[in-house]
Parts: sequence; C-alpha cells; structure tokens
Amino acid sequence: MSDQKITPRAEDYSRWYQDVITEADLVDSSPVRGCMVLKPHGYAIWEAIRDDLDQRFKATGHVNAYFPLFIPQSFLTKEAQHVEGFAKECAVVTHHRLKATPEGVIPDPDAVLDEPLVVRPTSETIIWHMYGRWISSWRDLPILINQWANVVRWEMRTRPFLRTAEFLWQEGHTAHATAAEAQEETRRMLEVYRDFCWQTLAVPVVMGVKTASERFAGAVDTYCIEGMMQNGWALQAGTSHFLGQNFARAFDVTFQNKEGTLEHVWATSWGVSTRLVGAVIMAHSDDEGLVLPPKVAPVQIVLVPITRADNQEKVMAFVDGVAARLRGRFRVKVDDRDNMKPGAKYFEWERKGVPLRIEVGPRDVDNHAVFCKLRTEPGKFSLPADEGLADAIGAVLDKMQAAMLDKALATRKARTHRVDSYEELKARLESDSGWFLVPWTDDAENEAAIKAETKATIRCYPLEGQEEAQGRTCFYSGRRATHMAIFSRAY
Repeated sequence: MSDQKITPRAEDYSRWYQDVITEADLVDSSPVRGCMVLKPHGYAIWEAIRDDLDQRFKATGHVNAYFPLFIPQSFLTKEAQHVEGFAKECAVVTHHRLKATPEGVIPDPDAVLDEPLVVRPTSETIIWHMYGRWISSWRDLPILINQWANVVRWEMRTRPFLRTAEFLWQEGHTAHATAAEAQEETRRMLEVYRDFCWQTLAVPVVMGVKTASERFAGAVDTYCIEGMMQNGWALQAGTSHFLGQNFARAFDVTFQNKEGTLEHVWATSWGVSTRLVGAVIMAHSDDEGLVLPPKVAPVQIVLVPITRADNQEKVMAFVDGVAARLRGRFRVKVDDRDNMKPGAKYFEWERKGVPLRIEVGPRDVDNHAVFCKLRTEPGKFSLPADEGLADAIGAVLDKMQAAMLDKALATRKARTHRVDSYEELKARLESDSGWFLVPWTDDAENEAAIKAETKATIRCYPLEGQEEAQGRTCFYSGRRATHMAIFSRAY
C-alpha cells in the first residue's frame, strides 16, 4: 500500500479499478502471464463469498466433492459443441516429466503421455464420465454435487478478478430423472445466486436467459445474473445451465426408470467465480479506495487505539475489552502497531474498505464510549461501550449494507434506458453508457452486426417484463419483436 492518489472514476474507470485493487493490497502480479496471486486480504474476500454460498448450497440439498484437475483430451471431443466452445482456451499437458540438458530443462522426449491431458477449463466431461459409473437406476437420482476448485482458460487479455487465465470458482453439476426436475434445479440455483448478490454483496443483479450465441457450450439454455457497474457497463456475475441430455448422451449415462425402461439422464451445471470480487469492487468502491459491504468484508470492524506512554495500558485494556465483546459476532481487528500514527492507520483501513473504524483514546475510556466512523459516510459518531454495543453496531452495519444496495439499485434504475430505434441506441452509447432495454427479434446475424459496430451485446432476455414485447416492433429490424432484450457494453 502507498499514499499514491487513486485515479478518479470519472477520469479513467479502468485505471481507477486497477488503482483500487493495488491500494487495497488485494493481488500481486504473477510470473505466469494472465495469472494473479491473491494476497491475504483479497483471498479473504473470496473466503467470505465462498462460505456464504456454501451454506446456501447445502441448505438446498447439495454436497461437495472434488474431481481431477486433468481431463483426458478425448473426453472433450465427445460433446461437439462443448469442445468447440473451449478448444481455443485449453491448456494441454503432453509430457509427464522434465529432463535437464546443458541448455536448460526441457520436456523429456521419452516421457510423452499416451494421451494429452487438458487442464480443467470446466468439469462437465470428467464428471459425466464418473456419473456414468454411479448411475444405473432411478433410485440413484437426483445427484446434487458442487465442487470448489480452480480452472484454467487461456485468456490473452486479462484483468484482475474479471478475466484471468486461472481463477477460483464453484461448479455445481446435477443429474435428474426428468427434464422438469432439471429445469427446476436450473432456476432454483439461479435464484440462490440472485439472493446472494442482493443480500450479501449488495449488488442488485437481474436474472435473465442468454441468446443462443451467448449460450454455454453444450447447454440447451443458459440463465445468468447480470450486474451493472458504476460506469454503466454490465458484468455477468454467474450462470446456471440446463444441459438437457447432451452430456448424458455423449457419455452414455442412462438409468432404469420406475417402469423398467432405460432413459438418458437430464443435467444441469451452474457456477460463480472470483469475478464476484470484481463485481463488488466496481459496484461500490469510490475515489478514496475499496468499499466493502459489511456482510462480505474480511474485517468488519477495526479498532485503533490512540495512546501515549502514560495511558497506553489503560487504553489497551479498554480496547481489548471492547474487542472481546464484539468478537464472535463480528470480524474484528485491533490495530495496535506502534510504528504507525493513527492517521496513517485510518488511511490504510479506508483504502482496504473496512466498513467501520472505531477510535479509542483516553477521553473515550473516561466516557466509557467509542468513537466511530463508517466507510461510506462523512463524520463520526459516538456509541456507549456498554452491554448494548454489539447490538448498536449490528444495527449500524445493517443500515450500511441496506444503503449500499439502495445506492446500487438507484444507479441501475437511473442508467437503464428504453430506446425504440437503433440510431438512438448508438447515440446514447456514445454519451451515456448504461443498459438499453429494447424490443428485439431473435436473430444471430443482427446480434453480431450490432456487436461489431457498437461493442454492445445482448446481456440477456430478462426473466421479468417479457410481456412488454407483445405487439412491439424490433428496434433494429422492424420485424415483430420476440423478446425484450438488454443491450450493454460489458466486461
């Protein structure tokens, strides 16, 4: 962390995003291009996300398992759309050892693998291979498994959290006896993601379905949650896929139904990643640095003692008592470093996005009170350091969490525009980036043409409000509209 000024959002949003990450000490560069080192504060945000989601998954009946990082190359060829969708992003292992030479270490020519192994870009293929061994009867269904893992997709243009060659995520993979059960699962998990983003991240995402051109490789339908960032651009924050029987057919996964007939299994997959950390940064942070919702902040409360040699023992005893009262309910840190002045500590914790700072000096001890500063509001306030302190702070943090959601929702509403002509879309994209809700006739060629000219894409057909398309004319082709679509530039 430095005292470097953060680039204002209005001046250069991309540079601002990088500055916030740097000054909050979230990541470091890696010797491998496109990969990031998650530093403790950055990883702790992901841990908070992971722990919250893990509880939600288990509450809906899912269990965790782990599948191999390496996938036989032949597995990816079994589902044609799947291999086509991921072929350009796959990292491939061809040798199983190295050999030292005078020129340096090289892959040993005598250690070529019988079959190349793909480093996991996603796990559908290897999981459905295993499901083929586990499923034989309707009694084996449903299978509801989630995996917390890393994946590799060889991205050339990378940005921390948003797009990296290796990233952390979870991927759910479920198997069902009927299409209706699988479709219900697909929508249920989409709503789990939606509720998590609204309640925990304070990011008011919209649920929708992707167009055929944006669909997951091998899926019948891809549902998504889309969030608006402060600059008006969209971020796909998570996806849930109805896979139909595509992977079950590719890997010949069948089950004997109650009538004794063999059927192929119905499937879903769904996932979110460390991209959610990027969503939090871009949805909430300001020109002073990182801003974190209390529910996901690794440190929710930092206590900063203000002492001199003649009162240090008195102040620290009081601070330790306050910290003990708050721990167990909140994630608390006492910053008792003696090599930094209080002002420098305030600056550091503000840049790291800690929601609440508590300052304690000898006068506060005498008054049996604590002096508080919220990350999102100017001014300071005092709270009595009595038995009701934890409840009072809980109320303050709950109010902050709600206010952050309200602010993000107000931004989304203010920057979502209804337009009826393509010319209006182009004009407004240049002057006021945002989301553009338009009547649209589903057409892949027209979709590609708009993307090529404006760099705006169809983020989704929102699940709510599709009745508006009835009787409308497509804003681009003039034909009868089939959907209401959200166009936006996106990360």
